Amino acid sequence: MAVTSIMTTEGEITQKAGLGAPSGFTEAMKDAAVLQGESVVNATSRFNWSDWFAGSPNADVKGIFSDFVSSFVAIQWISYSFVGYPTRIVAEDMINVLRDGMLRNLAVIRDKEVGSFIRGEDT
Repeated sequence: MAVTSIMTTEGEITQKAGLGAPSGFTEAMKDAAVLQGESVVNATSRFNWSDWFAGSPNADVKGIFSDFVSSFVAIQWISYSFVGYPTRIVAEDMINVLRDGMLRNLAVIRDKEVGSFIRGEDT
């Protein structure tokens, strides 16, 4: 069964979690994390991007949402168990890199002018 997501794909999540990702992190856990990540995007920007995303957004702007949500879920997956990674430090470094990208994306999404541009209101 595949992950249910509006903004990202299971492939993007799996790629970011890496080869050491624990097998015990279930599809239900991934689905819950996806919903949490999508909720963070919507609440932080005070706009329901999930509804907008279900339309036909341009591929060149929807990537920022996919990057945020897939990173959010990958962090949850990596954090579930560090056992499959060469060292705990490797897993923590992966989390730090993903978190940095998330923070950058969230800052962009939160900007009202950028939000208008993404929605095509300000071209």
